[in-house]
Amino acid sequence: MKYILLFGAGKSSTCLIDYLIANAAAENWHITIADIDTATIEAKTGKANCTTAIAIDINDAVAKKTLINKADIVISLMPPALHFLIAQTCVAESKNLLTASYVDEPIKSLEKEIADKGLLFLCEMGLDPGIDHMSAMQLVDGIKEKGGTITSFKSHCGGLVAPENDNNPWHYKISWNPRNVVMAGNAGAIYKVWDEEEEVPYQEIFSECNEIDVAGIGKLAWYPNRDSLSYIFLYKLEEAATFIRTTLRHPAFCRAWCVLVDMEMTDEEDGTYIKDCKTISEWFNAKLYETMVMDTTWENYANVLVAEEYINEVTQMFRWLGLFSDDPLPKNRSSSAAILQQILEDKLLLLPHDRDMVVMVHEIDYTIGENETAVTSSLVVKGEDNLRTAMAKTVGLPLGIAAKLILNGTIQLTGLRIPILKEIYEPVLLELEQHGIAFDETTFEIS
Repeated sequence: MKYILLFGAGKSSTCLIDYLIANAAAENWHITIADIDTATIEAKTGKANCTTAIAIDINDAVAKKTLINKADIVISLMPPALHFLIAQTCVAESKNLLTASYVDEPIKSLEKEIADKGLLFLCEMGLDPGIDHMSAMQLVDGIKEKGGTITSFKSHCGGLVAPENDNNPWHYKISWNPRNVVMAGNAGAIYKVWDEEEEVPYQEIFSECNEIDVAGIGKLAWYPNRDSLSYIFLYKLEEAATFIRTTLRHPAFCRAWCVLVDMEMTDEEDGTYIKDCKTISEWFNAKLYETMVMDTTWENYANVLVAEEYINEVTQMFRWLGLFSDDPLPKNRSSSAAILQQILEDKLLLLPHDRDMVVMVHEIDYTIGENETAVTSSLVVKGEDNLRTAMAKTVGLPLGIAAKLILNGTIQLTGLRIPILKEIYEPVLLELEQHGIAFDETTFEIS
């Protein structure tokens, strides 16, 4: 019997847990799931015989070591900052590790030990990052095998609400970590356009969002996502004049969010400044005062923060969130970011029968000889409800499939990896298609 250990039973775990349970008998698996309390876990496992629920404090080194020591493979769906605590123990106990998060500096610091012990740490194995890498590299490798030279690479991805449940002016509902929604873009972005590096600070990330027309969905806006440049070498696309990875939102969302950023309503360090505010409108007006450096009102100065043609739109969006209301501030008023997060969680809640939607689009231009060609590859996935979401499906299934392929010997790589190699992406994408996660491609000649 093979023992799989999963840390984390949050929003993104539901479909992964379903997959592991569904395959447990055929693969001879037992799945141990560790989280802060067993009730959360058992609600998702249904107390299936092939599962064990364990309550754990991730800082309990002894308990963590005991669990990891018994595992054949470890999967972490904990918050990114906590992966390192698990990774350290996995190295010490010589266990392979899977995560859906970016490879950060603490994880990179373990690279030599991972290699020396012949372990496989497969990171960025979710949606974005994850499916984006695999599907992009399948396209890139296919073009290069035909003798093509890629001149432009753009990759877009976003978690949105399905059109049939899009019933608020933000055109958005939260299907993943709400803190990540609030802090999106705060690291700024860097990418390449026409052989020139473009660096965009946080304050400008949402100010000029470009748009893309997605078949069956309509126009979506995109903003640049973190450090695109670091992936140029990994994708082996040094020849591309343009290389950018982005996040998708509705155009109205970007316009309104730009104002929230301008007003520093995502600030994590302004707790002292807002401590005397009692209502949401007092907090909003305090931030407006801080932004304008004068005692003013939204009605009088909206035109300074918003283009005239969008003032009514943004005002409606803010009113819908309750930013002008005299409702009491959320109990957690440690910062504006914390207040905003609680408001968004309350107002942009994915209701039990709501369906979310994941959209991914790759746009690649390439040349073969004198011919210039463009290919667009698109993925649209909708969730079933607020538990088995498209986000949970597209984050969880790649992890589950990878775990199976590693345990059965199909993937035999070692080292610190992300899924950009054929040995990983070909079998994973093939099985994802069986679960309805498949791309539609359109190719045309560029005149």
